[in-house]
Amino acid sequence: MDYLVSWLVLAGAVLIAAYIIPGVKISGFFSALAVALALGIMNLILRPILIFFTLPLSILTLGLFIFVINAIIILLADKLVKGFEVRGFFSALLYSIVVSVINMVLGHFFKHH
Repeated sequence: MDYLVSWLVLAGAVLIAAYIIPGVKISGFFSALAVALALGIMNLILRPILIFFTLPLSILTLGLFIFVINAIIILLADKLVKGFEVRGFFSALLYSIVVSVINMVLGHFFKHH
């Protein structure tokens, strides 16, 4: 049940952030659910691999390169999900930051005690 709530919270964050960030468009809630699912799977499988291979660069940039990895994952989700459009790297970078913040805030409200 926690996975379902987390998925719905992430979908809400994806949808809200798409309306806030210029250069990011999403066609509706079902596309947001698909984007949330794609992001969840890529963050589970692809993100650790990318972090491992870019560890020296992440250390050199004091962890800031992780933001680049997040933007790359957003751009991959753009290619995978119909109804989701990101117009460039910097839009993806800003979008990933805003989604993370909104997801954290929404997650706090829906956290089980």
